[in-house]
Amino acid sequence: MIEVKICGLTDARSLAAAAACGARYLGFVFYPPSPRALRPQQAAALAAQAPAGCQTVGVLVDPDDALLDEVLSQVRLDALQLHDAPPARVAAIKAATGRLMIRALSIAEPQDLAPVADYAAVADMLLFDAKPPPGPGTLPGGNGLAFDWRLLQGLAVERPWLLSGGLSAENLESAVRLCGARAVDVSSGVEDRPGHKDPAKIRDFLALAAGLGVPA
Repeated sequence: MIEVKICGLTDARSLAAAAACGARYLGFVFYPPSPRALRPQQAAALAAQAPAGCQTVGVLVDPDDALLDEVLSQVRLDALQLHDAPPARVAAIKAATGRLMIRALSIAEPQDLAPVADYAAVADMLLFDAKPPPGPGTLPGGNGLAFDWRLLQGLAVERPWLLSGGLSAENLESAVRLCGARAVDVSSGVEDRPGHKDPAKIRDFLALAAGLGVPA
């Protein structure tokens, strides 16, 4: 089956739906501008409910050491997903924390794939998301925007990667078939309003992913 990360979980009911229906990764956001942001104490209570077989992921932008220490001292996290952190910082955080590292890359056009090799050298996984629109108050991810998935066709990268950006049950199959993704990340596509996951949408998305299988 296609591996799935349900990102931006904020409540136990949605986490239970994600875990019970086969999500591989459970994501918790630590970025206050996001409607999905959690305090470490909130995330700790949710992460403690994650069953064996699910990996907990802390989503940060370019965290300083103080924020990392605050989060990791309270929350059981298997992996860290970073946005905006340069390669050297990704490598330093991996060395300091021992966590699996996921580096998100914002994609809109072919040249946005230029840093792939640099990040593949220091991260354990990559995540390809739509480049956010310009302007103040824009989030680095979770905007419900898709990019041209054909940009990933034939991508040569020596790391596993996730497809993200505007995915939902309505377009998951076409996205996977078009770019050959073996793992996907969804957030707004399983919400009934920003920051609030819909367990029924989570179940539908995961059921569809389970039926697709891994692309040849």
